[in-house]
Amino acid sequence: MGEDTDTRKINHSFLRDHSYVTEADIISTVEFNHTGELLATGDKGGRVVIFQREPESKNAPHSQGEYDVYSTFQSHEPEFDYLKSLEIEEKINKIKWLPQQNAAHSLLSTNDKTIKLWKITERDKRPEGYNLKDEEGKLKDLSTVTSLQVPVLKPMDLMVEVSPRRIFANGHTYHINSISVNSDCETYMSADDLRINLWHLAITDRSFNIVDIKPANMEDLTEVITASEFHPHHCNLFVYSSSKGSLRLCDMRAAALCDKHSKLFEEPEDPSNRSFFSEIISSVSDVKFSHSGRYMLTRDYLTVKVWDLNMEARPIETYQVHDYLRSKLCSLYENDCIFDKFECAWNGSDSVIMTGAYNNFFRMFDRNTKRDVTLEASRESSKPRAVLKPRRVCVGGKRRRDDISVDSLDFTKKILHTAWHPAENIIAIAATNNLYIFQDKVPGLVRFPERSGVGFVFCVPVSSSDSPAIC
Repeated sequence: MGEDTDTRKINHSFLRDHSYVTEADIISTVEFNHTGELLATGDKGGRVVIFQREPESKNAPHSQGEYDVYSTFQSHEPEFDYLKSLEIEEKINKIKWLPQQNAAHSLLSTNDKTIKLWKITERDKRPEGYNLKDEEGKLKDLSTVTSLQVPVLKPMDLMVEVSPRRIFANGHTYHINSISVNSDCETYMSADDLRINLWHLAITDRSFNIVDIKPANMEDLTEVITASEFHPHHCNLFVYSSSKGSLRLCDMRAAALCDKHSKLFEEPEDPSNRSFFSEIISSVSDVKFSHSGRYMLTRDYLTVKVWDLNMEARPIETYQVHDYLRSKLCSLYENDCIFDKFECAWNGSDSVIMTGAYNNFFRMFDRNTKRDVTLEASRESSKPRAVLKPRRVCVGGKRRRDDISVDSLDFTKKILHTAWHPAENIIAIAATNNLYIFQDKVPGLVRFPERSGVGFVFCVPVSSSDSPAIC
């Protein structure tokens, strides 16, 4: 175990001083690109910060590269809808990377109403030696031009340019909660509370409504759309989740308007567990297809569930995230925490799932061994050569030395947004205004503690330094 500890070191962590936290600094989304070389975060201030993984060091060829700030830009600004007298927040709700087609990178970012397509390019050379322009770009006096020369490209400091390529507006009446890029790389969909629209990446003034659950009389409204995602391999399939805890798989080949689903995934409710909070805690806050496309991962308030696309009746796996909060639902309802929307993530091989919790805890579940671990993203774990230690929440009875009481949990510290590198054991955790990047320094291994409670650590946070881009 000592050797395992020594093999792990800190690479990088991007932390901001808690004493200067503002609403605009709170991270609202985290997303790796398809290769894992870039990581984008969005915050409530409308900013997008992109981190790039540095190449491996020549001195330590087997060490993982660090993530450093690559580019920062303002994606959205606050707006005002004068027709409805409503303020439109600049908060970034979702970021989705497009598959890379050339040297440039592209991503979609959205706030409540407007989706934008951004292009990220690098420039490390500049042209010099124009015939008709001087060094400042001004036109020369033609009488002074006595000879012709061939312009040349000269090296310059690397400059990352971010430019808006498309703005997709006026497609949603309600707040956008998710966007998903199709596997055909030409279309994407956006979902709000009652509708899902299909867009072509090259067309900004027209979208196609593919799901509409708005009733003729809004008093008859019983559920809303909470999340949606395209199938990773079949461009005609997508799924959307609802506030009633159900999943609907739709096939766009069946009809232009997919109001009639192909499959309905819904777990029957146990009448003995029925309570005032049942419908609230059963609302699905996130849904993710596995990389293989065979399974779906959902998160509700207390659990994460794995569904098989071939079995609609019930989930094949259910994992309790923080079941110790079941007795505190009343107080969580009063402070609105019961409405928090936690995300979930698969690892690259679909064998481990991850999701967030309170007190800056996050949970991991190994699907093969059925083991689980609770880890904490904190400033203590961001110190040099620090190693994450499993944490345990004590409900009652005997407490071990490092246990934390359920009554001591800080509900203002919550991990809602997480992301997992598509191929390696590297994870990104957004904890309020701090971004933690942890990695396992033993390639290919995800280590879980034994049931005795002591033991191994999954990953290590990446180096501690203030991020000028996010501050």
